[in-house]
Amino acid sequence: MSAEGRRVALVADAGHYVGPALARQFAQRGHDLVLGDPADGLVDELSDLGAAVEVVTGARNLARPESAPALVDAALSRFGKLDAAVAFSGQIIPGSFLDSTIDQLRELVVGCLEAPYNFLKAVTPPMVEARSGQIVVIPSAAGARPTKGASLYSSVRAGATMLTRNVAGEVARSGVQVNALGTNYIDFPEFHAAAGTDDPEVRAVFEKQVPMRRFGQVDEFASFAMAFLDGTSGFTTGQFVAYAGGWA
Repeated sequence: MSAEGRRVALVADAGHYVGPALARQFAQRGHDLVLGDPADGLVDELSDLGAAVEVVTGARNLARPESAPALVDAALSRFGKLDAAVAFSGQIIPGSFLDSTIDQLRELVVGCLEAPYNFLKAVTPPMVEARSGQIVVIPSAAGARPTKGASLYSSVRAGATMLTRNVAGEVARSGVQVNALGTNYIDFPEFHAAAGTDDPEVRAVFEKQVPMRRFGQVDEFASFAMAFLDGTSGFTTGQFVAYAGGWA
């Protein structure tokens, strides 16, 4: 069981992108943690911050139907409750619609829509039963506007956002908050690999597309996300907020 007064948070992928930064934020705010496939050294770091940590290996891919339930089962078995849960998923497949293939669309649906569906199906019921909790799905700001060079990706991300907002409407009376935070132009390896922005000249071109003229950092996004996750703000649900330097 979790220590009295400590909340329990689930980070579905604590090994990549914003996952480690979110875990650190939770620990600093007095949460115990359930982590999917954490980064090397992260558990020791969180333990030093006073968090009890339960690790679930092989759960990073939320498109696998068994991944999200395994994470929830670990939370309930170890701590007896689940107060907050956050997940991101999917991959970026760039390209125009005219050059796209149905296989690309299907791959995106699995990673960017089925994965958040599986996550929401697993984490929502125990929170509804407890009549409390915060859920955040992290799709992409590309789902908020037509995105040149990523038409399929943008479209499927928009579907994930709308799914999240629909779930929020269904469970709002239970007191459970469900929100979507969409990022773009965040400084992390997978974005650079997809966009080619490891090349300084290419990066400069991309940064000019951002009104703030820079890429966002995972630490600052994790800090922003806590307003929707740490239990201190209980009156916002069903929202999509873009975190993209003014791009969306």
